[in-house]
Amino acid sequence: MSKPSILLVPGSFALPEFYEPVINAVAEKGYEIQGLHKPSVGPTSGKAREGVAPPTMYDDAAFIAGEVEKLANQGKDVILLAHSYGGVPVTQSTKGLSKKERQREGKEGGIVNLAYMTCLVPAVGQTAKDVLATVPQEQQLDLKIDENGWMYHDPVEASAALVFSDIPKEEGEAWIRKFPRHSSLSFIGEVTHAGYKDIPVSYLLCENDLCIPANVQRDGIDLVEKESGRKVDVTSIKADHCPMAAQPEVVIEWILNVAAKY
Repeated sequence: MSKPSILLVPGSFALPEFYEPVINAVAEKGYEIQGLHKPSVGPTSGKAREGVAPPTMYDDAAFIAGEVEKLANQGKDVILLAHSYGGVPVTQSTKGLSKKERQREGKEGGIVNLAYMTCLVPAVGQTAKDVLATVPQEQQLDLKIDENGWMYHDPVEASAALVFSDIPKEEGEAWIRKFPRHSSLSFIGEVTHAGYKDIPVSYLLCENDLCIPANVQRDGIDLVEKESGRKVDVTSIKADHCPMAAQPEVVIEWILNVAAKY
């Protein structure tokens, strides 16, 4: 039985290379795994995409769907692995791409699992901004928007304290300074398709997350279970919002455990 392919969808402000230690370790175990550079994320640290309007969540979802389709059309089973904001376009992206849907059409391959790592998981009609509004005010990130509609972190110190609370202050601030800019429009696109209704879900719940607190994560898990009628495969760890930075080995183990089931 061939191993599933894994597409890792980073969070907001996050480049695929931020996840390289995790990606490389999973690849060493024989899995095809790729990190995706979403349209809503700037090209490099500190930069926005020039000459284009800030992409929307729907642009991200269409991009993800295209990458899934490439693999599915090769007959491959796919795990969509999302982090943080990545959970929103991943949820939106799956229409017609689940393995079950494709089987009904006589096609091979397709999505077999949605793996959410401390993610925003909206209901139909909700936006990323809506879910973030449920976070206590003192834990909400202070994001500025430039004249072209791209968000950035300011002050860096405050963001680092919330996003990277498990690592030394200086390291967290260095991470934030590596962040590209992120499209403000991506946070206001309403989900119109809930992929978790039809596709099995795994969730890495990060108990120490200050950006998406554990209770907000649990609300997302409860939503999935209610809408799908299935239990979510939850793994709970003592980690902050970016466990790939502070505890990469735990993230690697979780991904391998999820993938081994397919």
